[in-house]
Amino acid sequence: MFELVFDSLKKATEVCLQTQQETFKRWMGAWPGVPKGPGPIPEQVHKFQKKWAEFYEEILKKQRETLAAQFQAGLQHIEEAFRLAETKDPAELRTKTIELWQKVFETLHQSFEAQVRDMQTIIGRWTELASKGAA
Repeated sequence: MFELVFDSLKKATEVCLQTQQETFKRWMGAWPGVPKGPGPIPEQVHKFQKKWAEFYEEILKKQRETLAAQFQAGLQHIEEAFRLAETKDPAELRTKTIELWQKVFETLHQSFEAQVRDMQTIIGRWTELASKGAA
């Protein structure tokens, strides 16, 4: 029962991570103002690199917070699942199982929505950063 939920979460996370990696690879190839060969690096490039590093640090902190929240919710759901074994009445077991499933799927839904919002924010901020770097 829980294997399907965790497999689905794992697949969704892998797809999200793969999409982010592909997007970052494309962005890295389109950096404006980055010299292609050796030579002096303009001050504008230094500023752009610093802004990019700050931006990337912010992204990583946000992802770490999101993952911590997901793990915390997962631990709570696992604890609730173990408590299901303590129920004596089959009707109560069924009710609590359905409630747990609803909580788990709601948590997955919220996690996915948060990842989509974060990705939209990342794309918007990166586009803003890239356009300012090119200007």
